Amino acid sequence: MKRSYFSWIKELIAVVIIVVVVTNVASFLRKPELQTQNLPQFELISIEKEKISSNNFKDKPLLIHFWATWCPACKLEASNIQSISKDWQVITVAVNSGSDEELKKFMKERGLTYTVINDTEGEFAQSFSVSAFPTTFIYDGDGEISYSDVGYTSTLGLKLRMWLAN
Repeated sequence: MKRSYFSWIKELIAVVIIVVVVTNVASFLRKPELQTQNLPQFELISIEKEKISSNNFKDKPLLIHFWATWCPACKLEASNIQSISKDWQVITVAVNSGSDEELKKFMKERGLTYTVINDTEGEFAQSFSVSAFPTTFIYDGDGEISYSDVGYTSTLGLKLRMWLAN
């Protein structure tokens, strides 16, 4: 009995490792090709009517997260983004996800408070070559891309990448 239990655990660990490797390779292959390695200049308005300018994000890492209300992985990752937003600079961009009021309702129902830009037509997402959701970019304090990823990322993974960009 002991031997079969340990064999089962060993196989489970092997499967988890394979899944992690495959998802990371897939994420790497799907990441967007950016026109520049530097943070693009932008001025946008959040759903809370705050002016968001790329000029306001200097000397500290910035996470830009593209997501959608209709995306299951985005919903799972929302609490991770919320956690990161407590300690780091975060801008999120909701793509093709309805009106500002619908987004405010979505955020309130889930207890989310991070900054959201409503990209109703997906134009801002296109400027980052985003074609899948969620997609995350991390820029260092000098405004250079440090990391990009497509798909779900854990809170620990995001915190580690923000710390490395610091």
